Amino acid sequence: MTHAHEDIHPNMPCSPQDVDAFLLEAEALVARQGQRMTRIRRKVLRLLLESEEPAKAYDLLANLDGEGSAKPPTIYRALDFLQDTGLAHKIESLNAYVACGHASHSHSAVFLICDTCNAAEELHATATSEALRAETNAAGFHMNRAVVEVRGICRDCAA
Repeated sequence: MTHAHEDIHPNMPCSPQDVDAFLLEAEALVARQGQRMTRIRRKVLRLLLESEEPAKAYDLLANLDGEGSAKPPTIYRALDFLQDTGLAHKIESLNAYVACGHASHSHSAVFLICDTCNAAEELHATATSEALRAETNAAGFHMNRAVVEVRGICRDCAA
């Protein structure tokens, strides 16, 4: 007998499949939050969405063609905004950023980082996030968000 909850994969990848559709969803989310998706913020989000790997701020800056004379603070402000709105996460150990395709809700990020090829995959690890929230609450700590980084070998490199 199969139950509905058994069909839901607990570690659902968070990358959106349709960049243009996600950008429209992201703009609606930002508007609901009373914010504005500026041209630079949209371009930075698009670059993150189109990147095959976590992107460093200076790489993003180099790819902001057509956006005038953008300086590092411009990129960092855009990245901070995208993180605050839940549209991007920072992978601290790589000092790099990735887009998050779960604009409809906030969650803690769990990243699987390959030591061989440096690929990073974000998981929607619901049970992990719930356990972390329960443990931090038990410690009397109010968690806003968390980023968990797991190092190892990805499925492609292990094959």
